[in-house]
Parts: sequence; C-alpha cells; structure tokens
Amino acid sequence: MDSIEALMKRRSIRKYNNNEVSEESLNIILKSAMYAPSAYNQQLWEFVVINKREVLDIIPEIYPYSSMTREVNIAILVCGNLNEKINQSYWTLDCSAATQNILIAATSLGLGSIWLGIYPREDRIIGLRKLLKLPEYIVPFSLVPIGFSEEKKEDPKRFNPGKIHYNEW
Repeated sequence: MDSIEALMKRRSIRKYNNNEVSEESLNIILKSAMYAPSAYNQQLWEFVVINKREVLDIIPEIYPYSSMTREVNIAILVCGNLNEKINQSYWTLDCSAATQNILIAATSLGLGSIWLGIYPREDRIIGLRKLLKLPEYIVPFSLVPIGFSEEKKEDPKRFNPGKIHYNEW
C-alpha cells in the first residue's frame, strides 16, 4: 500500500481479533515513529511496547475508553522525555507526529490501530506512570493499540473545500 492510500484508509479501530502482530511489523512501526519530524531534531520521544497480557488487561481500569487493549497483543505508549535537550516546548508536537506515523505505518501493514489520548489527563498520566514504572520526567502522551481489525469501516467523505483558504481568510 502506498503512503497516500494508507493516509486515506486509516481508521480508528476498536474491535480486534487475537492474531499476533509480528516482531517484524512491530519493528517497522517503531522505526516509522522515529522517522517523524521533530522540532530542532530533538526527538524528545520514548516508546514503551506493552506486550504482556496482564498489563494490557489492566489498562482499561486506568483509562475507561481503552477496552480494546484486552483484544490486542501489542500497544505502544508514546511518551515525552522532559529530561532531554534544552528546548522542551515542542515535545507534544513531536509525540503527535510520532503517533501519526505509528497509525499510518500500521495501516500500511494491514493492521488496525487507534490513537488513545493520555496527555494532558492527569489521572491517565499518573495511572500509566505507576503501572509501567515510568520516571517522573517521562510523560505518557498517547497509547496506540495495534492488531488485526475485526471491523470494516467505510471511507468517510472528509475532504471539504470550504476549509481551504488561499492567501487570506
């Protein structure tokens, strides 16, 4: 699948079967995340791969809208490392770009995924920090469960020329 097709086909998937994501696919997805643009090329991101069933099953107790973690075998927690570099003001943008790359890479590999927002919700940040034993300077930003979709979603008509402005409002 080419990149434009992956961009257009990406959907938020909430239902998965129990087929395992291969290590090769996981490595491609993680590499894709690290090729995201980054302000000042600081790459203030860190990634926690969650692949233990007992950990994936606990996540919905911390984040009530994450029940799909009980169906997947892999989830990636994208985090900001606030202990790195001098200019930290763009870490959320860096982590957003990395998260988007994860979603597009998963789609291009025929996998489903969904972006679950963690930051800036303190309850989710604290809960995941405790569960995954993250240091204080690591801020959980987003959680992306990845697996084989049990859903077939229609392509929505999102293109809206009325949202485009040239040279001025």
